[in-house]
Amino acid sequence: MRSLLSKFLLLCCPLAAAAYSVVGYYPSWAIYARNYLVTDIPADRLTHINYAFANIANGEVVLGDTYADTEFSYPGDTWNEFPRGNFKQLNRLKSMYPQLKTLISVGGWTWSANFSDAAATPEARETFANSCASFVALWGFDGVDLDWEYPVFGGNWDVEHRPEDGANFTLLCNRIRVKLDSLALINGRPYLLTLAVSASGAHIDDLELPQLAEVVDFFNVMTYDFQGAWSAYTGFNAPLHADPADPFSEPEHTTFNLHAAMQNYVTDGVPREKLHAGLAFYGKGFGNVADANNGLYQTFSGPSPNGTWEPGVFDYSHLAESFVNQNGYTRYFHPLTRVPYLHNPTANIFISYDDTVSIAEKCDYIIAEEFGGAMFWELSGDRNGELLNTVYQTFANAPDIAAPQALTAITNGDSLYFRWLSVPGATQYTLWSSADALAPPQNYTLELTTANTQAALPVPGDGMKLFFVRAE
Repeated sequence: MRSLLSKFLLLCCPLAAAAYSVVGYYPSWAIYARNYLVTDIPADRLTHINYAFANIANGEVVLGDTYADTEFSYPGDTWNEFPRGNFKQLNRLKSMYPQLKTLISVGGWTWSANFSDAAATPEARETFANSCASFVALWGFDGVDLDWEYPVFGGNWDVEHRPEDGANFTLLCNRIRVKLDSLALINGRPYLLTLAVSASGAHIDDLELPQLAEVVDFFNVMTYDFQGAWSAYTGFNAPLHADPADPFSEPEHTTFNLHAAMQNYVTDGVPREKLHAGLAFYGKGFGNVADANNGLYQTFSGPSPNGTWEPGVFDYSHLAESFVNQNGYTRYFHPLTRVPYLHNPTANIFISYDDTVSIAEKCDYIIAEEFGGAMFWELSGDRNGELLNTVYQTFANAPDIAAPQALTAITNGDSLYFRWLSVPGATQYTLWSSADALAPPQNYTLELTTANTQAALPVPGDGMKLFFVRAE
């Protein structure tokens, strides 16, 4: 051991701060009545923007709204340049904020009809995967987000289903991964493949999650829309935890909350760091609600007649400005589900929503559970940036991850074996070698995707070597 230490210097490096993803969806239609433009996005608070949506036609990814995507004129655009529109502005944001990545989100509730066909055969999968790579290369995106609602069953009335959709989805993602990796070799930068996935246990069971996790960069879990106009009683749009007093009798209903959904994904084999919990930047309104219990768990007769852009759906900014503790609406906060709600006994309206308090608690939960970050739908619902700022600040104030301690090394034949003490909260360790502590890492870098506390590397040649380990 004495000769070993004369040859190698072992160092432990702290990580400056815990890093969490903040993924915001931006819908193409926000430029119209909502008048919320790409230039209004507080991109310094985001790590990823998922642009919603591209469609699927003839088995390929195609523009969802040609005018909004590539033709709409922003201030400073000229009539003869192409592309203009949202795509140009997204690329401008990336030049201003180097941390930002943009992804094209394909499908969604309205445009998932053709996913099953696109995944059904090897030929169809090849066509679709090629179109994904071509689309991101042409328009400057950093990856593809697949929002198939849903494989096997459910979704909009026109969605095609097959019993083998789950297995085909895995095969499709594998082909897309191959195409994106090939594109990465050409362009010298990585491309992301992400999924927007259901919080329902039944839909989770239809996916081959361990296999998907091998090729997907992260999963955006849609932990909202648990209750709405289709429900039998008023309830919560996006509860953090379950409430035993919830009157719904279906066994699966106990899983209709953020905590249960996220734990289902962990149990089924998705690494925690690849999971993003979904946050709702909107609320759901219920109409003609019975008065008891401040409107909670009461009968009703459809969506509330009011809303921001449609009956029964409210942007958070609209609620904060015109509804919370004003105009006959009283705010309550549920002690178990940890989300607020509004009740107007005169208008017989109940509104379930999220605010800065509940969003902060959900982000604290993400930190405590060591998930990869948060996703939210959608940016125009928080036009004053209150909820996004809460997400950003909560993650920024998360405890730093400490440096690993007691890094040791021994040689055995041609291998050098390292061992160190585990660090609470770490999901990955990085081990590297350099000839100079102030120089960039070189020779080799070993990233351990799970929190293993030992590794083996080849014994280096002559000369002083510095070895570093960092917890993340």
